Amino acid sequence: MSHRFILRHLVPTVFGLAALLVAPLSAQDFSASTIVAPGAQLEKISGEFSFTEGPAADAKGNIFFTDQPNDRIMVWTVDGKMETFMKPAGRSNGLCFDGEGKLIACADEKNEMWSIDVKTKKTTVLFSTYGGKLLNAPNDVWVHPDGALYFSDPFYKRDWWKRGPSEQDVQGVYRVAKGSDKLVRVIGDLQQPNGIIGSPDGKLLYVTDIKGKKTYRYDIAADGSLSGKKLHCDMGSDGMTLDDQGNLYLTNKGVTVFDPSGKQIQHIEVPEGWTANICFGGADKKLLFITASKGVYGLKMKVGGVGSQ
Repeated sequence: MSHRFILRHLVPTVFGLAALLVAPLSAQDFSASTIVAPGAQLEKISGEFSFTEGPAADAKGNIFFTDQPNDRIMVWTVDGKMETFMKPAGRSNGLCFDGEGKLIACADEKNEMWSIDVKTKKTTVLFSTYGGKLLNAPNDVWVHPDGALYFSDPFYKRDWWKRGPSEQDVQGVYRVAKGSDKLVRVIGDLQQPNGIIGSPDGKLLYVTDIKGKKTYRYDIAADGSLSGKKLHCDMGSDGMTLDDQGNLYLTNKGVTVFDPSGKQIQHIEVPEGWTANICFGGADKKLLFITASKGVYGLKMKVGGVGSQ
């Protein structure tokens, strides 16, 4: 069943409809913010989920996200409809759209990476092993402009698994070229890599070590290899996104924003126990869409998004 959620105080070009409050939230003062739209407040879009994750926007600004415990992928459309896109959904976690409009999903149920044709909902398993051994579980994924996938592979034991302990010697980050199923481990020295995002020009990759409580930046070479590891900030994160000014958004207890130099410039309070992930969406890509435990939230921004996540 579809549900229509209508919000107030947010520009119709973002939400595509008029303003009506779903759930009142305590106001946070964003008056001095350089990135939040004037007068904007965090709005709760829905709280009907078990644990939300992996938001990604398609070319029109519709936002797909996962409700992993309920094994479904949801979509929140630019005209304000909340719909179930796919169920079951392979216990999908992180999502990202590729350049062809296919939805790449970290399908956690069998430790696979999927490509989903959004029109037909046909799924294709891209890979599930590295070095002949089962991956830990693809968690978050970013698609490079050249079509290569970069994804994190931490190990979180799941209740639905019918498998043994980790078969990999590290919790790593991998790259796989477009059209290939050959994985290359590009990072192997982090405790527990999780959120991952790259710059729109394909030259920088950000990876968070959630257990190590740090986020790093890497240079991406022409062949896809990484170099120049640099500490970006002393904060771990679950998910992350970038805006069109190069600011990096991290999630854990709310959303914390760092400028390109790694200086904190904003904190956005979210009234949930854990904030899992984030992306920009809406018709003008200026809606900050936040997945946080049982709820999803929106905040109108001055800045815009630069990609699917």
